[in-house]
Amino acid sequence: MKLITRDTDYAIRALIFIAKYKNKIVPASQLVKALKIPRPFLRKLLQRLNREGILKSYKGSGGGFLLAKPGNKINIIDLIKIFRGELKLNECLFKKSICPNIKTCVLRKKINNIEKYVISQLKSITITTLLREGG
Repeated sequence: MKLITRDTDYAIRALIFIAKYKNKIVPASQLVKALKIPRPFLRKLLQRLNREGILKSYKGSGGGFLLAKPGNKINIIDLIKIFRGELKLNECLFKKSICPNIKTCVLRKKINNIEKYVISQLKSITITTLLREGG
């Protein structure tokens, strides 16, 4: 299982870059140049983040992108959910149906605890904390 997909990784990079400019609109061309992400791929990511309420887009001359909410309200788990879905370490499937031992499985309880811990840690990582730590 890959936790951070390429989509999520590039989205995080783009959001950190946009966050550096505070309340200034950042053109897509500037993001492409600075982050070296192919324009069509980046545009698709930015449009998705716009639809999900993470970014605001502005069209026309002087257009670009701005964070739709403060960087400290955008956490990594939200971005993972947008690009890959809910984080699940174990689906408890056995031959394409729910495992009959789901209620009594000791391993499932341990894995659920690990999953909760990972999710709580990812919730604590925001665009602001990454910006602060990365410079």
